[in-house]
Amino acid sequence: MTRLCPAPTCFDLVFRDRHALGAGGQVALEDYARALTQAEGAEAIAGPDDSAVSGVHLCAPQVPPRGAVAEDVEAFAREMAEPAGDRLGWS
Repeated sequence: MTRLCPAPTCFDLVFRDRHALGAGGQVALEDYARALTQAEGAEAIAGPDDSAVSGVHLCAPQVPPRGAVAEDVEAFAREMAEPAGDRLGWS
């Protein structure tokens, strides 16, 4: 199951805004979204230049990625996109 070949149990969580994340930030976002939703897999949905993420593709999430859960995932992406001096950091 991937974003390009989704299964019926897949879900695209689309953000309200796009967030500029590097490769490491995208991996962290995927891990966070996968863990929070208990999904089998997760893939950041990036633009053609891979510099901005517009959401996360989730494979078979056990926790519905709606409401507060969706807001939490986007808040994580937003925090990861902020300059290092403007956030608590990721450790």
